[in-house]
Amino acid sequence: MYEGTFPHKRYEHTLTFLRQHVSNSESILDLGVRNPFTEIMEKDGYQVTNTTGEDLDLHTEAVKSTNAEVLTAFEIFEHLLAPFNVLRECKAKKLVASVPLKLWFAPAYQSKTDPWDRHYHEFEDWQFDWLLEKAGWKIMARKQWTHPVNKIGVRPLLRRFTPRYYMVYAERIVG
Repeated sequence: MYEGTFPHKRYEHTLTFLRQHVSNSESILDLGVRNPFTEIMEKDGYQVTNTTGEDLDLHTEAVKSTNAEVLTAFEIFEHLLAPFNVLRECKAKKLVASVPLKLWFAPAYQSKTDPWDRHYHEFEDWQFDWLLEKAGWKIMARKQWTHPVNKIGVRPLLRRFTPRYYMVYAERIVG
């Protein structure tokens, strides 16, 4: 229905992955403020509530108090100093999350204009898996994809072959 119409390749990958693992009858708490992907999920029939932009390292009330069945976090955990806290305190039973992968040939992202827009973590896939498992989640499915850019050079060439994004579907371990 939406294929080829997204402004970003990752939106198409994310919606396809979400559809595979989450029914649109399940309520979602999406970490981060409303954004274009929130609207895409809603158009696809999902019931989505977003957090309000609070510092989730310090204020985890939104994830503690939600009745949402699914937590989604699309390119959020790399911005947190302590993503473990959010993952551990969340009450949802399912998680769909994506993170940018660490690229050995590029430095971690840091905005030149916004002091809050930086990556404290750029994970390798095994590191993100370990974080989730330690926080009480069992990974049920994984996906990686590249993010090629239309530039000339060694780094753009490497981006055509090196996965940039990593997405997982996980379920809470009952303990």
